[in-house]
Amino acid sequence: MPNPLPFLPEMAEVGEGLHKALQNGAIPQTTIHLLQLHAGQLLGSTYFTIRETGNLRRIGESEERITAVATWRDATYFTGAERVALELVEAVLTPNPSGERVPDELYARASAHYGDKAMWSLIMAIAHIGFFTPAALIAKPIPGMPPGQNYSE
Repeated sequence: MPNPLPFLPEMAEVGEGLHKALQNGAIPQTTIHLLQLHAGQLLGSTYFTIRETGNLRRIGESEERITAVATWRDATYFTGAERVALELVEAVLTPNPSGERVPDELYARASAHYGDKAMWSLIMAIAHIGFFTPAALIAKPIPGMPPGQNYSE
């Protein structure tokens, strides 16, 4: 599909606002990229997984940590705060036929690692992926290309 911005220029403002919110310093950029990589894996999005793998490499993350995101529950590479962020994005994006997706117990564990501003930053990191999910899965931007240059036109 072609770049959406000529058709919906307002998307740039929304996207820019989400990007800005993720850079407020409340949580490490590494954590944001780890949870967004896991979101891409859960959603089956090649675009997100390649983008976030590249982002993690650019900030110096090891190949072991990047690869282990897919099996984070058994991997020893992640801090408690990173683990709960990965669990939170998994809970939000995975249907739970037996109840709510984010039970109070998970929220309590997350809030033990993150204050109010950081929790909202985590929520916005997940919302960022949620906002762009339809474009990633339907329009299929070209993996590895920079935003604005990652569509067919």
